[in-house]
Amino acid sequence: QVQVVESGGGLVETGGSLRLSCTASGRTFSNYAMAWFRQAPGKEREFVACITASGTSAYYTDSLKGRFTISRDNAKNTVYLQMNSLKPEDTAVYYCAARSDSGGLSVVRSHYGYWGQGTQVTVSS
Repeated sequence: QVQVVESGGGLVETGGSLRLSCTASGRTFSNYAMAWFRQAPGKEREFVACITASGTSAYYTDSLKGRFTISRDNAKNTVYLQMNSLKPEDTAVYYCAARSDSGGLSVVRSHYGYWGQGTQVTVSS
């Protein structure tokens, strides 16, 4: 089992920045690819970004490229999501997820077996 816990959400004004953190425990963190998804009110949970276990490769949903950056520190068992130039439409609950890295990067929600409880990000206009 892998336990995943997100933190760092909050209220920010349009144009501001936030950095989300996700700490995983229970198994060897460096064996797991990690991802961020988000779910806005009344909408489906959508893919944001993912990163390989080694941290050498990452992939983003097209609409967020250039504003969001995913990174990880395997020594701290933590993955980050740096969010810049935030917009009201970025308001959502942000979820961190883990999957065995043998499967490579994936944007598919069902490919991730371990999820956190989510952290709320609210961007005011």
